[in-house]
Amino acid sequence: MDSAAPNSSSSAASAAAAAAASGNGVQGGVGGDRPEDASKQNLAQVTGSIQKTLGLLHQLNLNVSSFRSASQLPLLQRLNALVAELDTMQKLADGCNIQVPMEVVNLIDDGKNPDEFTRDVLNSCIAKNQITKGKTDAFKAEDKEWK
Repeated sequence: MDSAAPNSSSSAASAAAAAAASGNGVQGGVGGDRPEDASKQNLAQVTGSIQKTLGLLHQLNLNVSSFRSASQLPLLQRLNALVAELDTMQKLADGCNIQVPMEVVNLIDDGKNPDEFTRDVLNSCIAKNQITKGKTDAFKAEDKEWK
């Protein structure tokens, strides 16, 4: 995309939704009778809508950067398409129940990769697991001494 990117809050929303979708193993076209299948399908639709919105924003950026009075009608049509897609996205998002940690949203707003948060949480879990394993090994060794 060009250097004139959408504002950080829309980037945060799209990246958070994409991260949530990829983190939950959501695949497009998943459907079924179970509520979680419907939720996954709805999430996949929201993700698709976000991608379509980003494409429309890119097209708008191109139209605005090379604007001439003759290109006013296509510009207005793309603006109307963007508004319609944002409305669709909002309606689809109402059916999704996604909880994104504020730390992830703040990282995205700061222009950082949300994978950093995942990496830090994973490293913290590994460190705590090693501490716990050390304690259990110490208890096992102490238990053998008493027997």
